[in-house]
Amino acid sequence: MHTKDIAYSDGSASLLGFLACDEKAEGKRPGILVVHEGLGLEHHAMTRARMLAELGYVGFAADMFGDRRQAQTVDESRGLIGPLRGDRQLLLRRARAALQVLAELPQVDDRRLGAIGFCFGGLVVLELARDGADLRAVVSFHGILNTTMPARAGKIGASILVCTGADDPLVPPQQVRAFEEEMRAANVSDWQVLTLGNTRHGFTNPAADGSIFASALYDEASDRRSWMAMRAVFNEAFIFPVRSGRARRSEVRAPRGRSRRPWSRAGQ
Repeated sequence: MHTKDIAYSDGSASLLGFLACDEKAEGKRPGILVVHEGLGLEHHAMTRARMLAELGYVGFAADMFGDRRQAQTVDESRGLIGPLRGDRQLLLRRARAALQVLAELPQVDDRRLGAIGFCFGGLVVLELARDGADLRAVVSFHGILNTTMPARAGKIGASILVCTGADDPLVPPQQVRAFEEEMRAANVSDWQVLTLGNTRHGFTNPAADGSIFASALYDEASDRRSWMAMRAVFNEAFIFPVRSGRARRSEVRAPRGRSRRPWSRAGQ
């Protein structure tokens, strides 16, 4: 597997993303943007980019905070997230800068792009979808669902999957219901919510033990099930697109690869 840091920018902000891909694969492949949690771009998001590469995709983990800054406390996290959440256009511009890097990579088929995000990153990728970014599929893992700019009819073209914990205090049931109503009101053609029982915030991150965010706790079963649900959505979006009715010849071959995690292997 080939991995490397990629420097890019958003205005005066210096950003440092992370690329993972199979250097032996031939031809252009779907590209997946990975957006990190509220602590910044670190091991978790990079691992997910590698896991996507092992499945045959090109994974690019964005740096939303700049200079790959990482928070060590809740207060530091709020200080990094606050300016972006408080300025939706800045957040979208920062995310689109990363998406452009991904789309321009020589390994990537820029007609087949997707995005996944975790916690804060889940909010980011949903905002990209609401803004009409050219994405075929968007997956939010324990992401914040509320927004200041609800989706408008005809704006979202991506398939949407939200994976959320039933016991996540940051995404309570009323927030989930409001998101579902938003999708209905905007006539989004393909969306689903996977609610995982007995599951709290941060369930995909093995480092989530409540020491930084008291509400965050890793759950292996929910991690596995949500990743498998993501793979099913990606299989439809990138291999046999529902919207087109039939797959183009170049899209019939499924991205395949090996993974260190048995439940993330292609074909399962």
